[in-house]
Amino acid sequence: MTDMSMSLAELIEKGSDNDLLRDMIQFVCQRMMDLDVEGRCNAALGERKPGERLVQRNGYRDREWDTRAGTIPLRIPKLRQGSYFPGFLEPRRTAEKALAAVIQEAYVQGVSTRNVDALVKAMGMGGISKSEVSR
Repeated sequence: MTDMSMSLAELIEKGSDNDLLRDMIQFVCQRMMDLDVEGRCNAALGERKPGERLVQRNGYRDREWDTRAGTIPLRIPKLRQGSYFPGFLEPRRTAEKALAAVIQEAYVQGVSTRNVDALVKAMGMGGISKSEVSR
């Protein structure tokens, strides 16, 4: 039977630095959200505390977080009463407005649509079409 486990050194050698960095960021962010929700619920995930629990968990919602290291998939915990949004993420509306303002300013200043697309990709996000740039 072959050994299915991989040492940390082998894992680092196999994956690129960006993949390792994205995985580390994802792990830390996920753990921070779990600890924050545990504090709000007054109980860990799956822990039974009748009468002491402040609120119940209600699954997760998926969200992709665009960073300089690349896109990081996150599972944001949901609560039955109230809402939860991690403090280290900013709402998409704000980020999208800022990005749209940068793209518009670059276009007005005469930067070509191809260069604007390259700029967006360099920021770690997906590309942008020519029609989106010129709007």
